[in-house]
Amino acid sequence: MDAVRRRRKTNWYILTGGPCSGKTKTIEYLAFLGHKTIPEAARVFIDNEASKGIAVEQLRKDEIEFQRKVLDIKKQVEERIDESELYFFDRAVPDTIAYDKINGINTEELEKYSMKTQYKKVFFLEQLKYEKDDARVEDDQLGKLISEKLYEIYTNLGYTLIIIPANSIEERARLILKHVE
Repeated sequence: MDAVRRRRKTNWYILTGGPCSGKTKTIEYLAFLGHKTIPEAARVFIDNEASKGIAVEQLRKDEIEFQRKVLDIKKQVEERIDESELYFFDRAVPDTIAYDKINGINTEELEKYSMKTQYKKVFFLEQLKYEKDDARVEDDQLGKLISEKLYEIYTNLGYTLIIIPANSIEERARLILKHVE
């Protein structure tokens, strides 16, 4: 608990959850409502590389390298965003810990890094029906494992997750905004 109190406090709200939990659509809806949002780093990276003609399969051929590049984007964003400004993030640095653990990568350094920042609140979006898209390579079974790992990681980092049940985007946004201070 002492480590939690020494963290850099932010006014950032994190949306996390496994693949197909509606994070991206919910973030887009919050942006539509006029809130400041940060898109998912993996999607930003994939879209940027796709604009150069690089396929997602090529990017994710080496999953460990892919996760490192996504992590670098997350860190850069967190370092440049004003911690006093209210932002909604589609995933954050601790999400990478879950992916690394699943890939058998030592997460000790990343866990220490994650202890430096205190997010205002973390919303855990329950999974919806699985749908494949351009950025998603996980199947339903791996998606469930990622979801469980994310819950475990944020809990281990000292967060009490606010569960957002599977529902319409509008209802999810309403529930999230109810918790904004």
